[in-house]
Amino acid sequence: MAFVRKKSVLPIYLVGGTWLVWSAAAPLYRPTHYIMAGLTSAAVYYLGKILLPDKGFEVPDPEDKPSQAQTQAKAPPEPKEPENPELRALLQERDRALSEIRRLNDSIQDETLSQQMDRLEHTTEKIIDAVVKSPEKLPQIRRFLNYYLPTTLKLLNAYDRMDATGVEGTNIDGTKGRIEDIMATICTAFDRQLDALYGQEALDISTDIDVLEQMLAREGLGSMNLSADKHD
Repeated sequence: MAFVRKKSVLPIYLVGGTWLVWSAAAPLYRPTHYIMAGLTSAAVYYLGKILLPDKGFEVPDPEDKPSQAQTQAKAPPEPKEPENPELRALLQERDRALSEIRRLNDSIQDETLSQQMDRLEHTTEKIIDAVVKSPEKLPQIRRFLNYYLPTTLKLLNAYDRMDATGVEGTNIDGTKGRIEDIMATICTAFDRQLDALYGQEALDISTDIDVLEQMLAREGLGSMNLSADKHD
């Protein structure tokens, strides 16, 4: 930071005003008159400097650039990779699978398939992120990772290759039709896989709700008791 002093211009205005007042109220045709006016102006100027001092303020020094440490401190922290090698491999598989789904979605021009691939991309990301947050759920998605996800990508790649030929035929049209038919089932299966990951959590919450309802009923604070109190 650099300190800058800004001089006050008000004392100069006071000097100008002094000469205007002097010329209007006193004669200015002898040298002594000018000397008296000059002395009076000087006195007004120095009095103004005392009563209206210069102001000082700090401004950023253009040469003062933030240090590398300060820049790094302001930057958001990068997400840490999990220490578990299985989870690191899982994140790599997630990125690879999502990238492949996006590539196929850009290549395949069928609107229905495009919407289904958007859904698969979203659900796949949610499934893997849920397991990364709760690694104990990893065994629940083994078949999803080892069969369902790679087989789905294999089918979509086959559709993409056949669609790119631009040729109609029994084999090409029949295979593409079967892939189109099964995609809705695959989307539903992916959704159910995601839902299954929250099965134990849903059970725990349901148990908590049951216990809470029983305790409220014993204390006379249940919904049925409250309704009866309102009618009374």
